[in-house]
Amino acid sequence: MNYLITGGTGLIGSKICQKLQAAGHTIIVLSRSKDKVQRRCGLSAIAVTSLDEIGHNEQVDVVINLAGAPIADARWTQKRKQELKDSRIKLTEELVEWIGKRQHKPAALISGSAIGWYGDQGDTALTEQSGFKDEFAHALCDEWEQAALKAQHFGVRVCLVRTGLVVAPRAGFLQRMLLPFKLGLGGPISDGQQYMSWVHLEDISNLFIFLSKQQDQQGVFNGTAPQPVTNADFSRMLAQNLHRPAFMVVPGCMLKLAFGEMSQLLLGGQRVLPEKARAAGFEFQYTDLNSALGDVLQ
Repeated sequence: MNYLITGGTGLIGSKICQKLQAAGHTIIVLSRSKDKVQRRCGLSAIAVTSLDEIGHNEQVDVVINLAGAPIADARWTQKRKQELKDSRIKLTEELVEWIGKRQHKPAALISGSAIGWYGDQGDTALTEQSGFKDEFAHALCDEWEQAALKAQHFGVRVCLVRTGLVVAPRAGFLQRMLLPFKLGLGGPISDGQQYMSWVHLEDISNLFIFLSKQQDQQGVFNGTAPQPVTNADFSRMLAQNLHRPAFMVVPGCMLKLAFGEMSQLLLGGQRVLPEKARAAGFEFQYTDLNSALGDVLQ
């Protein structure tokens, strides 16, 4: 099949590109940097800097939409919030508009989202049927999802993947945690009772590809491992895998002072379960955190 991927040079996107190419599929990657596409996605990836570079007669079977500025890389000023919105919602709107203009439309749009859609709901088990707490992260994800769902008006099957915290080697949120934990200075954040719904990079990339091929599947899917853990348990297991102690508690007030509103991402949490993915027949390779950490820390 022929895939168009936005955000293909990111953590999940580049993994998906590698897997699809290994399976013999053709991939087109929309990116501001063609050189970065070649480095992150492979030499056989077709790099474009504009959707206009894709000819009307060029076949695109599936679109995977992962574009978006990292949500936790900078304090949430009004300017930063607008950048987060534009990089997700504006690009998705442009993508759907492009789909609508094509004579031969893709069969499916598999679009990214995040478990932040649910907001901080304590230890409540959250499935795709659950409601939300109204926070900035929810509003951002909801607008992103609504923009993608408009592709349904053109007869395109749409799946929305609410991704959790991606456990990956040498990248992502785990990379930021490693240095203090390796120095024996790691530990839980605040009381450590907030849930961390994690997912291994292999599993989340496989889920996007799985949904791209399941013609009877649509709507929201939680992209998280079946066994979420509390921040305290995550800290303990990470320290054990690194053979270090984990007794340094990070005070919540310090995070609020340092990160402002963005501290919600660290002090709040979601206990998210991948009910629909499992019902659809998707099998996770990594269902417990210890095995996932053992793999990525090798």
